[in-house]
Amino acid sequence: MSDLSASGGDGAPAGVHDTDARAVRRNAGDAPPAERRAARAAGNLPGAALTGAAASGADREPVVVLGRRTAFGRRNGVFGRVLADQLLAPVLSAVVTASGIPAADIDDVIIGNAVGGGGNVARLAALAAGLPTRVPGMTIDRQCGSGLEAIVLACRLVASGAGNAYLAGGVESCSTAPLRAHRLTSTPGHPDFFERVRFSPDVVGDPDMGVAAENVADRFGITRERQDSFALRSHCLAVVAQDTGALAGEIVPLHAEAGLVSADEGPRRSLTAELLRRFPPVFRPGGTVTAGNSCADADGAVVVLVTSRRVAEGLGLTGFLSFVDSAVTGTDPNHLGIAGAEAARLVLDRQNIASADLALIEFNEAFAAQVLASMDILGIPEERANRQGGALAVGHPFGASGALLVLRLLKQCRASGLAGELSLSAVSIAGGLGVAALWRWDGAVR
Repeated sequence: MSDLSASGGDGAPAGVHDTDARAVRRNAGDAPPAERRAARAAGNLPGAALTGAAASGADREPVVVLGRRTAFGRRNGVFGRVLADQLLAPVLSAVVTASGIPAADIDDVIIGNAVGGGGNVARLAALAAGLPTRVPGMTIDRQCGSGLEAIVLACRLVASGAGNAYLAGGVESCSTAPLRAHRLTSTPGHPDFFERVRFSPDVVGDPDMGVAAENVADRFGITRERQDSFALRSHCLAVVAQDTGALAGEIVPLHAEAGLVSADEGPRRSLTAELLRRFPPVFRPGGTVTAGNSCADADGAVVVLVTSRRVAEGLGLTGFLSFVDSAVTGTDPNHLGIAGAEAARLVLDRQNIASADLALIEFNEAFAAQVLASMDILGIPEERANRQGGALAVGHPFGASGALLVLRLLKQCRASGLAGELSLSAVSIAGGLGVAALWRWDGAVR
């Protein structure tokens, strides 16, 4: 595995030095604008596919062609002092370098982020990564679904003819997220700090995520034993993925205070069923949701390259995760954990596809209870989902987790070469929202 971080040897965190910036600019094809317009018009640039009303077919078929990510670190762990833009910038650089696309041909950088300090981390990181100043950036927030939503948006922009190439994904630094406080308080000069924002009015119900998981477990009869078993499975599969090299080339090593970080911090090799049984309920006396069958907050970034098929082929890339459809929906915030399943059911019904037709399924593992309930709703045996583990093991960097699902599907499809097979990614989101996307593997193994 090569070190694609931009460490300058001085120990600076997350590597965003001039070395990578210059490398990206050399790739960028920073010719004068007039020359680039002429080359694009003549079809001599990889990003020269038609846009607007003249575009059709391969020019408007969105595909995910490759992706990279950081390792995921526990909150206040290996990336405890690394800011979100410092996590994201070297991953953007790595995707541009690996794909060979001229950076100036990127139409936009679309990044999900949920608990950052505002501003526009997509633009900040794009500039830090050395992308040309003409490449814009947009940060979006659909909480835990932000990373998946960013990729779906990029796909829809390609399909509309608005652009040809997008860097899309998500980033979160739970460790360095700003403290939150209300300015209007009963004691002037003493801000009222709070842990999380509101997602639903009290008249509807706005439970904490763990309480909502308890509600789902009660409603759908998801036992403590089943939750613990699924959590143990997630850790075991994540460890196997690390040990067998299944994640090789996926992770961009970054320098942090702890040294070079190139592996997920969360998976626990020593975890056993007996240890999981010792965890007490966290959110409700006598409940079934514990720290052991819940995800941990995490830090990390994930980026994929979304292009039209024609651009991907012009770059000499083969093996695409082709975008089929996506749906977003809402459900009762008190049972928010099943919203991802409701969104999945919408997109499957719209495409007249049965869950049994899905070759691969990636569902965000915020809580074991909600994943199991969602699988039951969709009629999917739990062993078919998340074959390399999930957030229960690697952690949950809110804005990035949905993007990891897509990268997982891309890597697994590429490894298996299941031509034409369908796969699904889905996330349940605070406030009772769900987003799901349907994909088709198309192309040769690369």
